[in-house]
Amino acid sequence: MRLSTLGVIFCLTGALSIPTTLAWADEAEELKLLKQEVESLKAGQRAIRDEIKSIKTLISSQRQRRSPIRDVNVTLSIVDDPYKGETDAQVTMVEFSDYQCPFCSRHTRNVLPQLEKNYVETGKVKYVLRDFPLSFHKQAPKAHEAAHCAGEQGKYWEMHAQLFANQKALQLEKLPKHATTAGVSDLTAFQECLDSGKYEKRVNLSMAEGNKLGIRGTPTFAVGVTEANGTVKALKIVRGAQSYTVFQKIIDDLLATGDAIKTDAPKSGEG
Repeated sequence: MRLSTLGVIFCLTGALSIPTTLAWADEAEELKLLKQEVESLKAGQRAIRDEIKSIKTLISSQRQRRSPIRDVNVTLSIVDDPYKGETDAQVTMVEFSDYQCPFCSRHTRNVLPQLEKNYVETGKVKYVLRDFPLSFHKQAPKAHEAAHCAGEQGKYWEMHAQLFANQKALQLEKLPKHATTAGVSDLTAFQECLDSGKYEKRVNLSMAEGNKLGIRGTPTFAVGVTEANGTVKALKIVRGAQSYTVFQKIIDDLLATGDAIKTDAPKSGEG
């Protein structure tokens, strides 16, 4: 009887110990799985951080490549191009423009007046206009020719302003009316000039020279030092309708460089 009782107790004790052991085994396995999951999450976070870092590097490099300002060192002839300011101004700014380009119009309205007031009218900058009608602006080439035809009667810049003020009305048949508004007195001569295509070659030549500079859009500006014989040594290319302060810094730097050269040069009778 005693043996039977002890056997029962032993069996009951053993039966109770089995679930406890299994529970410990399950907890250990679960803890192991949790640790593995945590390590996996950490690895995923490291991968995400590395990817974000790569994206930031890519964006930074793209911003640098897409800077609107680049250095150049090229001589441009501007002998026959219309300009504002003093012929021998220290700095020359050449705008490649398109009369159908809304960004060119924005520059003409918002930035050019400030440049004229602070630099052109003070004799520091010679402002030159070059033709660069884009291929998808079908009315622009003839509008550029019209500006030169108006220029034969001393009304180039007036026509320039009139064309930009009427960008949505540059059809060929409307150009004479714009010329009249701009102050062209001999409309017959203007019409003959326009019909003959007299300035077509000139417009195409200006575009070809712009292409050599790597210009692909308008407005684009070549800014540099005025040289003799109707040329400019362009040192900066500025792409797009930038703010006044962008041009201000470039011009001031060029003016300061020129002043330094003049200061360091030997005076008459010295050296």
